[in-house]
Amino acid sequence: MAVKVLVVDDSSFFRRRVSEIINQDPLMTVIDTAQNGREAVDKAQQLRPDVITMDIEMPVLDGISAVREIMAKCPTPILMFSSLTHDGAKATLDALDAGALDFLPKKFEDIARDKDEAVSLLQQRVREISRKRFLMAAKPRAPEPVARPLVGGTVSSSAATAAGRPAERMAEPRAPGVPASFKRSGKSYQLVAIGTSTGGPVALQNVLTKLPGDFPHPILLIQHMPATFTAAFAARLNGLCQIGVKEAEDGDVLKPGHAYLAPGGKQMLLEGRGPGSRIRILEGNDKVNYKPCVDITFASAAKIYGDKVLAIVLTGMGADGRDGARLLKEQGATIWAQDEASCVVYGMPQAVAKAGIASESLPLDRVAQRILVELGR
Repeated sequence: MAVKVLVVDDSSFFRRRVSEIINQDPLMTVIDTAQNGREAVDKAQQLRPDVITMDIEMPVLDGISAVREIMAKCPTPILMFSSLTHDGAKATLDALDAGALDFLPKKFEDIARDKDEAVSLLQQRVREISRKRFLMAAKPRAPEPVARPLVGGTVSSSAATAAGRPAERMAEPRAPGVPASFKRSGKSYQLVAIGTSTGGPVALQNVLTKLPGDFPHPILLIQHMPATFTAAFAARLNGLCQIGVKEAEDGDVLKPGHAYLAPGGKQMLLEGRGPGSRIRILEGNDKVNYKPCVDITFASAAKIYGDKVLAIVLTGMGADGRDGARLLKEQGATIWAQDEASCVVYGMPQAVAKAGIASESLPLDRVAQRILVELGR
């Protein structure tokens, strides 16, 4: 059965263009269009599409408000279209917080070298997020969070909110096949590295907001994201987290309790030896598909830190991270992957897991807890 798509945009030209691209795929069909957020909410409830493509700036009801209302009334996978500006980045991140699963720049030429590549990319994104529709439809509304202390202490959700910072180390529901409690391996570490793509902004926020301010190691973050988005994303994480988060700059010295987000459109490498090593930001080779590339950063970490790395591959399309993770494992580093059920797209984690590189497969809500246990926190 073809994937049913609702296209939402106030521009008749863009509605027509997106509809034509989607309808070229025999596995998808546009069942209707809407020209503002209010129409989108109404048609989402009436037509029950499998996927919605959504503009952000629209009359009557904007895209972010529409996403929030749709997720409350009839949860549906949503792909946002946004402008590649600072304001566009902030709005897109707000839409992801509201429940959208992925985004693409509205100007296809900003993400594709030619028309055929743009067509293929849009079709692929819609197909991938459509696979989450059954889980979203069946997922019950989450109850209000209740703080449950873990060994080592925690901050209750109400206390954390009152203090103006996120709650930390909350006990999470246990997924099938995941142990009720984790055991520390006894290995020592000097660096944590996390790679992700589609679904990554929300996943990284989930993990990083649960880490304490005195986190003992630096963290490298490699998220597939346009160049104009990474500064806004790092600033948002920095405001939400107890650890410090910044967009990485050339020459940054790695410090414990700080996370460094690879800038979009460039490559992030390391130089030096162990603690106190520095970040190098390079333009990179045009032959590399991803900028930033998880493989490149992981490979650099393997060379500098060897077996002292804890690397985690989260939700994302494709297989970026697999080759770099293999190099890390050859040095004795620890590799974990997010599990399929909690991924927006089980591409990157699956590539690592299928290759036998990951030693553990973890639900997103327990990744932070697992990190803290492994580090003896």
